[in-house]
Amino acid sequence: MNTMTTKVLTAHIPLPLAEQVDQIAARLERSRGWIVKQALSAWVGQEEERRRLTLEALADVDAGNIIDHQDVTDWANSLGTETPLPVPHS
Repeated sequence: MNTMTTKVLTAHIPLPLAEQVDQIAARLERSRGWIVKQALSAWVGQEEERRRLTLEALADVDAGNIIDHQDVTDWANSLGTETPLPVPHS
């Protein structure tokens, strides 16, 4: 038996969102708490990945692995033309 220590969090949720949570809980035959825990876990994971990618990008900038803005703009502008430019590289 897995007995994880838990903590109760309280949040004021707009009524339309709370009603959506209730509808999903009923459809999935799960508790409202289970739905909120799943959603919060997914959001925390997404934020952790966003932070990891941001730190990775900043390390690339520090290492000089960048592409000139004008090169990217020229490439993007060429995409709808007969002769699109190759993807710019650092």
